[in-house]
Amino acid sequence: MIIAVDFDGTIVEHKYPAIGKEIPFATDVLSALADEGHKIILWTVREGKLLEEAVEFCRARGLEFYAVNSDTPDGSMFRQGPDSRKVCADVYIDDCNIGGIPDWGEIYRMLSGRSGHPARRRHRSFWKRLFGRHHRRRR
Repeated sequence: MIIAVDFDGTIVEHKYPAIGKEIPFATDVLSALADEGHKIILWTVREGKLLEEAVEFCRARGLEFYAVNSDTPDGSMFRQGPDSRKVCADVYIDDCNIGGIPDWGEIYRMLSGRSGHPARRRHRSFWKRLFGRHHRRRR
């Protein structure tokens, strides 16, 4: 799975342009997901020196990204338009989600398949749900 993650407010507390305190377990969870084979992309508004500082902050905590503000390590991107900075990912982790961001323990359970989260649940087809055993009429 490709996971795009924001930096400010998601990995660290909001203190932009400074780097805030790490949100508990953020880099640990992302490192564990990377160890499980997921591709972690840092997806942030930061650029230049501020971006380098964010990448180094994570690297110092053992988190290496598959790519940074890009779909691939070489910097190429799947383009939606001439200036699109949106990276292509299966999941986006960002503090601006509706309802905010869950704690990192819950994020890990969702993405590692250790919860009943809909993103990891295997879906039955419409027809099996409609005509499957659980929907037969009782006598």
